[in-house]
Amino acid sequence: MGEIEDGEADHITADVQGQKCALVCECSASENVSGKDNLPFLNAVLKNPVCKLYRFPTSDNKWMRIREQMSESILSFHVPKELISLHIKEDLCRNQELKELGELSPHWDNLRKNVLTHCDQMVNMYQDILTELSKETGSSFKSSSSKGEKTLEFVPINLHLQRMHVHSPHLKDALYDVITVGAPAAHFQGFKNGGLRKLLHRFETERRNTGYQFIYYSPENTAKAKEVLSNINQLQPLIATHADLLLNSASQHSPDSLKNSLKMLSEKTELFVHAFKDQLVRSALLALYTARPGGILKKPPSPKSSTESSPQDLPPPMRRQDSIPHHSDYDEEEWDRVWANVGKSLNCIIAMVDKLIESDGGSEDSGGSRDGEQDLSVVDSIKTHPREDWYEQLYPLILTLKDCMGEVVNRAKQSLTFVLLQELAYSLPQCLMLTLRRDIVFSQALAGLVCGFIIKLHTSLHDPGFLQQLHTVGLIVQYEGLLSTYSDEIGMLEDMAVGISDLKKVAFKIIEAKSNDVLPVITGRREHYVVEVKLPARMFETLPLQIKEGQLLHVHPVLFNVGINEQQTLAERFGDVSLQESINQENFELLKEYYTIFMEKMPPDYISHFHEQNDLKGLLENLHQNIQAKKRKNVEIMWLAATICRKLNGIRFTCCKSAKDRTSMSVTLEQCSILRDEHQLHKDFFIRALDCMRRYPLGFHFLSFKIILRFLLFFCLLVGLFCKCMFYWRTNHLITSLHFHGFSLMT
Repeated sequence: MGEIEDGEADHITADVQGQKCALVCECSASENVSGKDNLPFLNAVLKNPVCKLYRFPTSDNKWMRIREQMSESILSFHVPKELISLHIKEDLCRNQELKELGELSPHWDNLRKNVLTHCDQMVNMYQDILTELSKETGSSFKSSSSKGEKTLEFVPINLHLQRMHVHSPHLKDALYDVITVGAPAAHFQGFKNGGLRKLLHRFETERRNTGYQFIYYSPENTAKAKEVLSNINQLQPLIATHADLLLNSASQHSPDSLKNSLKMLSEKTELFVHAFKDQLVRSALLALYTARPGGILKKPPSPKSSTESSPQDLPPPMRRQDSIPHHSDYDEEEWDRVWANVGKSLNCIIAMVDKLIESDGGSEDSGGSRDGEQDLSVVDSIKTHPREDWYEQLYPLILTLKDCMGEVVNRAKQSLTFVLLQELAYSLPQCLMLTLRRDIVFSQALAGLVCGFIIKLHTSLHDPGFLQQLHTVGLIVQYEGLLSTYSDEIGMLEDMAVGISDLKKVAFKIIEAKSNDVLPVITGRREHYVVEVKLPARMFETLPLQIKEGQLLHVHPVLFNVGINEQQTLAERFGDVSLQESINQENFELLKEYYTIFMEKMPPDYISHFHEQNDLKGLLENLHQNIQAKKRKNVEIMWLAATICRKLNGIRFTCCKSAKDRTSMSVTLEQCSILRDEHQLHKDFFIRALDCMRRYPLGFHFLSFKIILRFLLFFCLLVGLFCKCMFYWRTNHLITSLHFHGFSLMT
């Protein structure tokens, strides 16, 4: 279990003031887990549990029983394999779209060929990594000694569930869960040039200032292009399906079915049209036109104001090659006419359905999206023939809608693919390596998040307030970082900050399990992922209607880091801690924003319950004061952030470099503090309880070989320094004595 072998069961007692503090250490198999934990749903993602039992006195000399459990998660390997498969699929699709971009001028065509060559190499590398991961059938976690292995880059380090189950004589039994995992970081890639936070900023600055070979689009516009492309790929088949369903309803001559099919078709088509009402698409079309052989603009249009794009994002006119005849002048308004034809086609279908139902004797409105701008002349010109089949009258209009939509899709996909080409065109190897590094860090972070979400959902299924909070506000996810701001750990912290921030792109969806396979399924692309969590039917039926209908459940990740080791002492005295300070300040603002939304959207009776427990506003203010204080190794930040997270029903993570020494120290301190503050642990037993848990920790060697070696080296240095001082003192004493007796070393 973890990184140690399970020892034999033992029984340890300590006499204190006539009482006994008992600890029972035992190695547990899965059958020893309590009935509540023995559900197939949870056992499908957790394995190899190890448990230990403690008994501590309370302040009124009664006894509380504590059951500590540590479990591995098979999601350590499952989630990375799901993600890598998605990356391969996404990259293959992008490469195919680049090939279908059409004819380009020599400059752009050479760039495209270069991009395709490197991207194909990246796809091959991802496929090799996926193949190697598929061969891993042994352990369900990655040990810290394997953090530098290339084939395991995407796998989180030491991902475990740390659970404390308290049986108190005063209060209701309580569960306290902490997910422990090594800081998400690209260890194999190294930290010579820093981590993602620094590398991405440097890359974007250089790309913005070097635009003579490509067209610069901001990261926001690049992400927008990917979003629009994703919407196109999702909406086009949906519209085609609803159009076929409309024709099927027409062939059945069913007015009610016809109206329902028309409503669905109208909604999806309006979403489709709305996706292209963006200045970025217009700018991309213009850029692609100028990149065609001989493309030229005699009079470039003036940029329009837009929140998503700026004048610098518009491509400059390219010089025409005299040997190639130029095209006719670019018509900027042509794009408006193209996608407007989709809306007009839909209006014609709505008008036809209205007339068909009216001629059939129906008086109700079709429920379609008829707007005031509809071309009345087109509606009036439609002639219906009651004796003709409805299918025959609707078929030409449906065909026109599909043709117009196909023209829009063809132009938009090519132009936005050209935008993505610009992202890769600058410093191609560096760009792809940054993408790889970000994928690695995100994979490690997501594996832990999915594990934490499933466990939290399982333990809170019967809490109506939590379920309402889940679909109304979302779930707070608090990461406690213990990395120093010194040497390589600076790069790890920079990686970790970006990886956790990227978790905002993740949404969860709960679905009913149709088989015994309850492992989560991940869909989406790099800018947006949906994790489908499967629940057995009897558990799924207890959920609120909004969740059962497939509402996306969002998470709000925050990271607070406080370095606590000896390297942090060096950083605070001789180095720079600004990275830690900025991360804590930025994430405090995110936590405060979540708190504001929570107070606005949750019902008053639920909020009052939180105020009875503790004043969340006061805790937030205290946290802000501690962040601003810039106190050395201010662990109060960690305690306040963890407390706020628990009060808000959040998921707790504790991370250090390898999730061993510093993590075990933090988790055991947090557990004993909870026993003292929430369950009336006797004040004289706090230190003894802490020593007891740390002496026999679950899955950890608190005094690991590495720490023992450090102490030995430090002791040897002290002994050497002492001997050296004694030598100098004795030598100086001898010289002084010789001079006193009239002798000189020169004689």
